[in-house]
Amino acid sequence: MPIIRVALNVPVDTLFDYAANDANQRDIGLRACVPFGKKLLTGVIMDVTSETQVSPEKLKPATCIFRENAPLSPALLELFHFCSHYYHHPLGMVVMNGLPAKLRSTKPSKIKKSPNSYQFSLTQLGLQVDITTIPTKNTVKRRLLTQLNETGVISYQQAKQCSSSALKTLKAFIALGWVVEVPVQAAVSKDKPSIPPLTEEQEIVVNAVSTNIGQFNTWLLQGITGSGKTEVYLRLIAQTLSQGKQTLVLIPEISLTPQLEANFRARFPTTHLISLHSGLNDTERFSGWLQAQKGDAKIILGTRSAVFTPLPNLGLVIVDEEQDNSFKQQDGLRYSARDLAILRAKQANTPVVLGSATPSLESYHNAQSNRYHHLRLQTRAIKNATLPTIHCIDTRISKTKEGLSEPLVQALKKCLSQKHQSLVFINRRGYAPVLLCKSCGWTANCHRCASRLVVHLQNKKLSCHHCGHTEHFPRACPDCGDPDIMPFGQGTQRIEDALVERFPDARILRVDRDSIRRKDAWQNILRRIRNQEVDILVGTQLLAKGHDFPNLSLVGILNSDVSLYSTDFRASERLFIQLMQVAGRAGRANIPGSVLIQTEFPEHPLYQALKQHDYDLLAKILLAERKMAGFPPFVYQALLRAEAHNIDTALDFLTDGKRFAEPPQKVELFDPVPAQLARLKGQERAHLLVQSHSRKALQRFLTEWHKKLKSSASSKVRWSLDIDPMEF
Repeated sequence: MPIIRVALNVPVDTLFDYAANDANQRDIGLRACVPFGKKLLTGVIMDVTSETQVSPEKLKPATCIFRENAPLSPALLELFHFCSHYYHHPLGMVVMNGLPAKLRSTKPSKIKKSPNSYQFSLTQLGLQVDITTIPTKNTVKRRLLTQLNETGVISYQQAKQCSSSALKTLKAFIALGWVVEVPVQAAVSKDKPSIPPLTEEQEIVVNAVSTNIGQFNTWLLQGITGSGKTEVYLRLIAQTLSQGKQTLVLIPEISLTPQLEANFRARFPTTHLISLHSGLNDTERFSGWLQAQKGDAKIILGTRSAVFTPLPNLGLVIVDEEQDNSFKQQDGLRYSARDLAILRAKQANTPVVLGSATPSLESYHNAQSNRYHHLRLQTRAIKNATLPTIHCIDTRISKTKEGLSEPLVQALKKCLSQKHQSLVFINRRGYAPVLLCKSCGWTANCHRCASRLVVHLQNKKLSCHHCGHTEHFPRACPDCGDPDIMPFGQGTQRIEDALVERFPDARILRVDRDSIRRKDAWQNILRRIRNQEVDILVGTQLLAKGHDFPNLSLVGILNSDVSLYSTDFRASERLFIQLMQVAGRAGRANIPGSVLIQTEFPEHPLYQALKQHDYDLLAKILLAERKMAGFPPFVYQALLRAEAHNIDTALDFLTDGKRFAEPPQKVELFDPVPAQLARLKGQERAHLLVQSHSRKALQRFLTEWHKKLKSSASSKVRWSLDIDPMEF
């Protein structure tokens, strides 16, 4: 009797065996509905065999095997196996994490076709039908065949207008082979897409990748902001399309989707493109996933999870803004989409392009070590467009009022008089980060997290930006009763209010997570900016990368010094990347750009490198520091994370874990410590760092240690291994 081995979405790292009379090797990769305890679960068949360790009386039969869709490809199953082994996560949870929600249900997955998405086309057999042989009383048949002979196709709406029974007749025609359903082609502009000429640098880059388009290589494309990386992507995609192959384009955030999708659709109006991101409902996401699996979708544009999309004919992989932390999943399966994208390209023997103005130090080091091919774009693509001038405003001399210094206010005033747009960047939403009582020193803290509640003055609420907890604004200090409690510090809402007061006639728009919650809000904001319906933007990192605002000439940066005090060894790298990105929004067309940074440390090496637009200078300084300190990319790290209701419980689990670890000489274990954010969502958190100069040695140790941790784990502690951690 055939036995199917099924991966289920349960926290046990094993496959489950079930009897299936009708199973065969072709079913590997299909979904199966199986009994599990008292309920039914859907999983994926990973193997079909004739042997099992389960005794006959305990071996349950599978309820059904779903064969309505094609099975997952061997390459995708191999990717799931890799994720399970490398990230030490149960295989079943890895597999089901990579599928759309519709495929995780216990029901057959079918997409109802929209009547407007298809039409009826006459086949060669249908063309040979002699209408005169059809009885005259069958007027609907004769009418439909006449119309199909005249036009070749007939739409759903046209068929309904012909007769109420027309659809029934057309289905009969399909059964006879006279007619087939075909998808409705999207309306295509008759105007040819405008293709700008390549700069000399762009041409070198395109030729380098194109020459090796049929083989695996990792290309790091380091291009300054506005240098035309998107145009390079478009040229490479065009070559991939000409070979009939698919392109996977990964972007870090959903906010970057509209602009990039618009660029792709304008250049390739007849090409089937799909977007995959969290803004879609389950049906939309599943529909796009199926189109990719069938090979119909040629360009797949998506955020992190799109790396698991089935792509039978993959010809090119692009990871835009490759340095972005959003590519690293921070819970559950803690994978890096950038790293998996490289693996997918290797599987398909295709090139992968990692694009960035400010590459991650890991990728930069790989390029310097010749593990990646390094390509550069060092000038802006638009003629006469130059990099913005960057100045530091010393706030020890020029004091700020409501977060704004006088030199910045004057620069904004000048920008308004020239009818140019400006951006005030502060990476903190809300009105103020702290609510403070000056009488007794009380501050509003979140009772579920080790963080302060952020003041949202417009709706009179205090909110935790970590767990989402909200409270009403107190009338007085709960400790001493003083009614004179004050917001302290600035957020986007407070800066917006200050700008409205300073510039009452200016059109000011705030862009942060709060302002884009409604569906289509982000597209409307981008439209208003491009139509020059906005004078001053106040925004967070949502505006920092990937956007092209031709009329933006001034960027003011507030509160960036906060990151200079961080204990995170990646803080300087992240700050520099963020400031380079946001500075790059200015002066992208023919309007000269300028950037003003309010800081108490204008002589800091980070700001000096920024003023020179010299990423390489700071990257080499930071890499030298990391090499000396023994930090990535010169070592490989893993973090054993633990959380419990009590911090001592979490620390005791980690201490016990260290005691029986038995690491080899090449692997170093540190002492357990509380996490930087020691309490989150009501749970106390701690971690233990493991590192090694050898990735293989680290993985061998983690595999054995993981088994011991599973056998000793307590139900009072939730724990996980985080490989290549980005947050501590």
